Amino acid sequence: MSPVKQSIFIGSKEIGSGHAPYIIAELSGNHNGNIERAFELIAAAKTAGADAVKIQTFTADTITIDHDGPEFIVDLPLWKDRTLYDLYQEAHTPWAWHEALFAKGRELGITVFSSPFDFSAVEFLEELDAPAYKIASSELVDIPLIEKTASTGKPLIISTGMGTLEEIEEAVNAARGAGCREMILLHCVSAYPTPYEQVNLANLNALAEKFDLFTGLSDHSMGTAVSVSAVALGACIIEKHFTLSRDHGGVDSAFSLEPKELKQLVEDTKIASIACGGPDIGPKESEQKSLKYRRSLYVVKDMKAGDVFTKDNIRSIRPSFGLKPKHYHSILGGRTTRRLKRGDPLSWDMIEGVNLD
Repeated sequence: MSPVKQSIFIGSKEIGSGHAPYIIAELSGNHNGNIERAFELIAAAKTAGADAVKIQTFTADTITIDHDGPEFIVDLPLWKDRTLYDLYQEAHTPWAWHEALFAKGRELGITVFSSPFDFSAVEFLEELDAPAYKIASSELVDIPLIEKTASTGKPLIISTGMGTLEEIEEAVNAARGAGCREMILLHCVSAYPTPYEQVNLANLNALAEKFDLFTGLSDHSMGTAVSVSAVALGACIIEKHFTLSRDHGGVDSAFSLEPKELKQLVEDTKIASIACGGPDIGPKESEQKSLKYRRSLYVVKDMKAGDVFTKDNIRSIRPSFGLKPKHYHSILGGRTTRRLKRGDPLSWDMIEGVNLD
């Protein structure tokens, strides 16, 4: 039996089984340091049909230190040879913008929430009455941060990129121990972009069964196919990075969706969610008119009373008003009880001399 999982609410939206997937547009640093562009991104996400926009609450000084030692140099293709401090200096969303970004979301009717990266970020976001929190994959191992965030009592979304099962369990237990009652795990692969063969969507169900939680996907793969597939496997949240145009550049733009693609994602994941209903084996309401076009047994040559049924005078054809084709071999060798015409559907009262057991 499947575990009983608890849905969560972010604002008025219920997230879990039986609900359309919750689509989060991740802004990250794709505002390119311009608040007007950030406003445009929020508006574009709303127009595309996303449920929420997520920002990130850190500064270069709260997430790392200004250091150029070898271990502080990024060795990832998109940001290779940059210092962590320099990268985060570019990518951060200024805290002075946050109140205006939250207000823009309320004005447009789309939820804005954030990933905090240290205690001060949690405290700051609480002052803004953030409706939910996301723990980023790299912070999965920061148990004190998880406990601090969980203690707010707000819904918590935890991304599991790079996490071992033991690390994920420690994070979940820490959140629960700190009072979190609404939590969803996001399967994630922290590779930018993620190779399709390494996405491993089977992890969605493995995590759901292990922790009795609903799961979603933080998707860093190119395009939308992986996200749609994830919804078909039960993901109730999809998070994708979002940009106005990949041509505009930005720290995460290379693997981000553009507005038309986000709109397509919203539409296709809703269809995938609807299409996964059931199980419900048997003719559906929409199939009722098609039932008459199944095959059945018909007379295909005129026959006199007493004639023998053979493969030449009865056949399995469409439509379906005759006997079912499974009786074909039983009827062969039997005789007609009356005169039959080509095109008559066979019924038992036309047949004698056969074993009906």
